[in-house]
Amino acid sequence: MTAALESLNIVIGGLAIEVTASDAAFIEMLSGQYGEFVDSETRAAIRLEVDLTDEPVALDADADVQVSREAGIWKLSRGDFDARYDPVRRYGTVRQSANRHSIDSVIRIIHTLTLAQEGGFLLHSASAIRNGHAFLFAGRSGAGKTTLSRHAPGDAYLLSDEVSYVRKSGGVFLAWGTPFTGELGTAGVNCSAPVEALCFLRQATENRLVTVEEPEALRLLLANVLFFANDPELVRQVFESASEFVGAVKTFYLNCTPGDRVWELIR
Repeated sequence: MTAALESLNIVIGGLAIEVTASDAAFIEMLSGQYGEFVDSETRAAIRLEVDLTDEPVALDADADVQVSREAGIWKLSRGDFDARYDPVRRYGTVRQSANRHSIDSVIRIIHTLTLAQEGGFLLHSASAIRNGHAFLFAGRSGAGKTTLSRHAPGDAYLLSDEVSYVRKSGGVFLAWGTPFTGELGTAGVNCSAPVEALCFLRQATENRLVTVEEPEALRLLLANVLFFANDPELVRQVFESASEFVGAVKTFYLNCTPGDRVWELIR
């Protein structure tokens, strides 16, 4: 007799993914992890069926993510999961152990594949909304994303301290909150706003904004875009979206010192 499936809808960037599994405890764990990004009222656009196993999925648990397409089906794998995703049926299967990190990675990858075709991308950056506008803060590890997020003022809505969600809608680039966390370990607020500026963080002795010209901004942006698929067409689409993005928003170097005074520049 087949075990009954438990499910929940995880809505990120307006896209609802239904995750199903036969283990109620696993689904309950995910519900706690994704918090306000769980929405049973939103109709799912994508369905993922998770097959939980106690057996190791791969010999190398530290293997890099592999994403490739064969006969129209995406194959996603890493040392801790093995998945297949059909973008036409918008249905996928995931084989993994009962941990939250594996399904979280699969969800991120599927969002990158979907966003590539919708004029968007995931960006390794912190992000926040202030005065109705979204600001993105990109930079290498140690550049200050976590510190900036930690010192966000009370009138700022933190969207993420690690992975920002950008998508074009109605001719405007919007940044959305995500549950993907970094060092703060706190999910972002589930809301969105038009992107006002993209800031590349640099540690300095004074807080200052310095304009970055489009060619340099595009190079820096692409270095922080999260994309895993070895697919020339989708890579081209991401490049075009990134090019359009840096032409549509303000781009700066944000020279900053530790502390909250830097937020005086973000309005």
